[in-house]
Amino acid sequence: MGDIWPFLFTLLLSASVVPCKTDVPNARTFIVRVQNDLKPSRFSNIKAWYKSTLINSLGSSTYDSAQTQDTGHDLLHVYNSVFHGFSARLSPQQAEKLTDLPEILAVFPDRLIPIQTTRTPQFLGLKDEDTGASTNGIIRESDSGSHVIIGMIDTGVWPERLSFNDKDLGPIPSHWRGKCIGGEKFPKTLCNRKLIGARYFADGYFAHYGDEVGETKELIKSARDTVGHGTHTASTAAGRHVNNASFLGFADGVAIGVAPKARIAVYKVCGMQGCVTSDVLAGIDAAVEDGVDIISSSLGGEPMPYHEDVIAIGSFGAIEKGIIFSAAAGNSGPNYMSVTNTAPWITTVGASTIDRKFPAELVLEDGRVITGSSLFQSRVPPEAKYVPLIYAGNASTLGRIGIGSEYCYPNTLDPNVVRGKIVVCDRGEVSRVVASVVVQEAGGVGVVIANVEKLGQGTIADAYIHPGLAISESDRTIVLKYIESSPNPRATLRFNGTTLVGVKPAPTIAIFSSRGPNSISPHVLKPDVVAPGVNILAAWPDGIPPTELPSDLRRLSFNIISGTSMSCPHVAGVVALLKGAHPDWSPAMIKSSLMTTAYTYDHDGKALLDEKDFNASDVFEMGAGHVDPEKAVDPGLVYDLTVDDYLNFLCASDYSSDEIKVITTRSVACNGTQKHTLWDLNYPAILVFFNESAPSKSEIVVKRVVTHVSDGASTYRVKISSPKDVIVTVDHKKMVFLRKDQKHSYTVRIRAKNVGLPRGGKKATSEFGHLTWTDGKHQVTSPIVVTWTP
Repeated sequence: MGDIWPFLFTLLLSASVVPCKTDVPNARTFIVRVQNDLKPSRFSNIKAWYKSTLINSLGSSTYDSAQTQDTGHDLLHVYNSVFHGFSARLSPQQAEKLTDLPEILAVFPDRLIPIQTTRTPQFLGLKDEDTGASTNGIIRESDSGSHVIIGMIDTGVWPERLSFNDKDLGPIPSHWRGKCIGGEKFPKTLCNRKLIGARYFADGYFAHYGDEVGETKELIKSARDTVGHGTHTASTAAGRHVNNASFLGFADGVAIGVAPKARIAVYKVCGMQGCVTSDVLAGIDAAVEDGVDIISSSLGGEPMPYHEDVIAIGSFGAIEKGIIFSAAAGNSGPNYMSVTNTAPWITTVGASTIDRKFPAELVLEDGRVITGSSLFQSRVPPEAKYVPLIYAGNASTLGRIGIGSEYCYPNTLDPNVVRGKIVVCDRGEVSRVVASVVVQEAGGVGVVIANVEKLGQGTIADAYIHPGLAISESDRTIVLKYIESSPNPRATLRFNGTTLVGVKPAPTIAIFSSRGPNSISPHVLKPDVVAPGVNILAAWPDGIPPTELPSDLRRLSFNIISGTSMSCPHVAGVVALLKGAHPDWSPAMIKSSLMTTAYTYDHDGKALLDEKDFNASDVFEMGAGHVDPEKAVDPGLVYDLTVDDYLNFLCASDYSSDEIKVITTRSVACNGTQKHTLWDLNYPAILVFFNESAPSKSEIVVKRVVTHVSDGASTYRVKISSPKDVIVTVDHKKMVFLRKDQKHSYTVRIRAKNVGLPRGGKKATSEFGHLTWTDGKHQVTSPIVVTWTP
């Protein structure tokens, strides 16, 4: 993920190192899940009980009575809404001792997780190209989301940006219960009818990194954004109309968010090094308590079982209260099974490209022109002379390949070899803009960042400080062959400062977007959908360079960056429009509308391609497809889900009653008379598995229930495209709906052909199809995935 965003770092288990009032050896931050209904009546409030629990279980030598009167040192956070419990600094032995108490459901070590536009609303079909005016129904029906509140779980906000002005906005929605909390460099008067809430949660971050992060101003004690990521995502989701927006002249035009009238509440939980889960959970907890309608979380760590995943637990609590939870799929593509935020109640968003590129050229002296991508603001004249071109792997300080020089690691390039040359660096082990600085410091005059094999054909435009561009894997092969075959390879870089619009094919699946299948719940499709996430222009704070590098002296109001972090707020904005148009829809209904109306073709009607190799993508890469807001507002039919449906799914997934209680706080007996199957979760996709060597289990029966959400009567007929080697049938060919909100159930039978024949050797193989219900106007499509296991 660090290749996409310079300040994203490797996932780590956190260990608190901050001295506290008590000198606890090996102190770390732990999150404690508590069963609140066991609170004895003698305690006037939950917090007093939590403190007493610590004293009585861990001993007064650690938590004396004087300390329990201090409200800020022994408990980092108290959680009241989506999660009942607290976080505190404990030794591993003390944390283990707490698990013996009947009221303690679970204890989690705090973890560090990474943070994972002038054109995109138009690309989504939400504004007119010339005027920026709405031309379709969803904007009108939702009033641009004016009565909807989006809670941004991120790095904070730069409130002075015009993207957050409240001109002509009506009163704050009446269901808002939150507040604007002032702090360092952030007086609460900076909130308005657009930015209606601002809070910050940093105790876990300070506990992990120490007070020096405050002294260096890496993280200040307010909701002000000192990173940039949160300002960018908030304005992407719901930024106001801003004229003459651009990045150094690139992508110039009108900047506007997806839901420009939606209200924003900011919950700062991350710093430059990432986010710690104790703070993230506090932000989610506060957002739900404050009355947000949607939570946008461009964060994600390693996939893990839901009873161990604090974000899965917190998001379940949000969904339980009717709040949609949109989350980034992760930036670990194109690796197989890399998608994160895998719980079925989360709306998980992958990244796609749009029809805009920022071309730059590497011109070889033999006349060939290699077109790449760059946001470098050229100071190099077009007629610049040719200079030597070398591969970084041949410029090692130790004179051999294999110690990092090929990736242009710091201090790996020999200045005597690099000086005065253009250097080709492999992409992947160090951020692209850092590699360009390494080349410059070694005396190079330009850098070419080349995709290696697994990174394929997709390139990202970066704001290089020094002349630089990115090229594809196939172009890397051309350039390296030229270097190897020419006795004196030479080239020049050409930057025209242009922005190309209408680029084809578009959209495509971004190379970095994390892929399925779902490693935790294989019967649940992830990602759910994809949305724009490449080269996205949005607001940016003062004082923060676009590359995050200290040597970058540029300061801008807008920045162009890429990642599923950018895709997630796009969907949050679309959800705000849907919620504004249909305030009575449940989170599952909204997700269903996004998935069943998503498209799987580009704007020329051809199959959506994957940037990895420009072959057709499948559902593990694109989910149900690319979001289509105008169709999603009128999907015809939806697949709804209740909390009980999720509980049944957890039982079918072999979670124990105790583990389900950790996730949901509910007591569930999974050994009831009714048998629940994994594939019967009423999800808008069907994923089943066949064992190649088990001919007796050659048919799987899947049940679904749809709700009619259009006005009037409708008759829907089914169309089926069966995956290879199976026959898919439905128990009835049509469904007749007489009124809105009427429900119908149907049964799908998936029968395997040629069971017993080997297919994929030692690997599982998947085949894809789909099932569509249509009334002539609506196309309600569910992907079907059949996986054969050896």
